[in-house]
Amino acid sequence: MLTVNFKTMGLTAGDRVLDLGCGEGRHVISLACEPGIEAVGIDLGFGDLSTAKSRMQDCAEFRHPESQFLISQANGLSLPFADASFDHVICSEVLEHIPNWEGVLLEIMRVLKPSGSFAVSVPRFWPERICWWLSSAYHEVPGGHIRIFKASELNQRIQSAGLSRFAKHWAHALHVPYWWLQCWRWEQRESSWLVKTYHRLLVWDLMKRPRTTRWAEKLLNPIMGKSVVMYYTKDQ
Repeated sequence: MLTVNFKTMGLTAGDRVLDLGCGEGRHVISLACEPGIEAVGIDLGFGDLSTAKSRMQDCAEFRHPESQFLISQANGLSLPFADASFDHVICSEVLEHIPNWEGVLLEIMRVLKPSGSFAVSVPRFWPERICWWLSSAYHEVPGGHIRIFKASELNQRIQSAGLSRFAKHWAHALHVPYWWLQCWRWEQRESSWLVKTYHRLLVWDLMKRPRTTRWAEKLLNPIMGKSVVMYYTKDQ
């Protein structure tokens, strides 16, 4: 389930791409399936990185023979890379977890090449606000969401750091009711019939990609997409 659109970023063979906060690998693994990409994923969680490595092995047949796949445990506030060493940086569903997110933004600026692209996604304000309203436990779990971004304010801060936005979209509208149901039934979410049934629907949609749900999500994303995704280029 990809949140960032690689075509919008303008990836080309030979590019080096950093997935900052790669988690269990959904973007960095997909990057390794693109032709000629050096896909680098970093995360603080060793368990998530182990899962990403295992999933890459499971997807070995889809990996492009001319691409590279590298993952490492690292802190986004002190990236172990040289200045201007990446053509593109992805930071998807990460900043809402980090106390010093502006420090991470400075590190992204440091490692991104001039004219390179940066893609960031965070939970959309109003669907996320309802999740917080339905369940305080949802955002109080260790490593959970510690803030709700307003896209306009995040965009202003990113642009003031020296990046220019060139695209924006929303994603995963069909996932919003699932998270609302989970928050509503937080203590019983593992056993809730409603939560399980909706989860089965989402898995079916991801696996089958039927036209009906694809068009439904496309129409609903501008209204209630769970994530807001913004794309920037680094000024010269």
